[in-house]
Amino acid sequence: MKKTVKLLSLMLAVLFVFAMVGCNPGQNNNQETKNTDKPAEGDNTVKPVILAVSFGTSYNDSREKTIGAIEDALKTAYPDYEVRRAFTSQIIIDKLKERDNLTIDNVTEALDRLVADGVKEVVIQPTHVMSGYEYDDVIKEVNKYNDKFDSVKISKNLLAADSDYDALVEILVNTTADYNAEGTAIVYMGHGTEHEANTTYAKLQEKMTAAGHNNYFIGTVEATPSVEDVIALVKEGGYKKVVLLPLMIVAGDHANNDMAGDEEDSWKTLFKNEGFEVECVIRGLGELADVQQLIVKHCGEAMGK
Repeated sequence: MKKTVKLLSLMLAVLFVFAMVGCNPGQNNNQETKNTDKPAEGDNTVKPVILAVSFGTSYNDSREKTIGAIEDALKTAYPDYEVRRAFTSQIIIDKLKERDNLTIDNVTEALDRLVADGVKEVVIQPTHVMSGYEYDDVIKEVNKYNDKFDSVKISKNLLAADSDYDALVEILVNTTADYNAEGTAIVYMGHGTEHEANTTYAKLQEKMTAAGHNNYFIGTVEATPSVEDVIALVKEGGYKKVVLLPLMIVAGDHANNDMAGDEEDSWKTLFKNEGFEVECVIRGLGELADVQQLIVKHCGEAMGK
């Protein structure tokens, strides 16, 4: 009888222990996870940031195919960095806020946010084609914040060194191979600027011609070479067809209207009025994987990689 009582007491004690554990199965695990995740004293858990600075566009589809694609390429190449976005065009920022309720920081707002978030290391990566007024303004603004971070590095725009021009010539030719036929002129439309950096277009044309691509022409919307200059060269070459493409990171208002629109002063209309067959390709440079990688390369160089 005593043995039976002892055995029952032992069984009840074991059942009680199991019941207590079963009633609270996750408590110990949660505590262990919390302790494991807690950073060691002195650790800085704030990731360094790549601030991708673009002019911007109000064309949502092109923005994701170009600016978004460049930012994704940066994220893939440098996973230890957080990639953030800023636009230099306040007009576009305001339009997106009013039309789409989409908030995008300008450069000052983005830098203030980095400071507030405790970021210590920043790499500024412009996506601008050239080092014109927009690029100058970015540098001027960033320099005001040098004492706010432990490290601030400013990367190059798309076309900076001779090797960048050579690389872009190859990219432009390779990506237009399907259009490059006898009797066809391939014309790229750049933005143009009063800044001395407008010489970028002439230099790119020289590189293109020197590489033997005589049926490729580069003009600008707002400077020189003008569309009239390019039309004269295409006529002189005896071409019958013209393929128009934007020499801009995004395919926004200039590409869709100034280049490919139906207005009487669009490039498409002006070339048609001169008797050319015209085809328009609405594709920003930022859509091209090789252009994305050229920007990624610049960013790595700024990091010292």
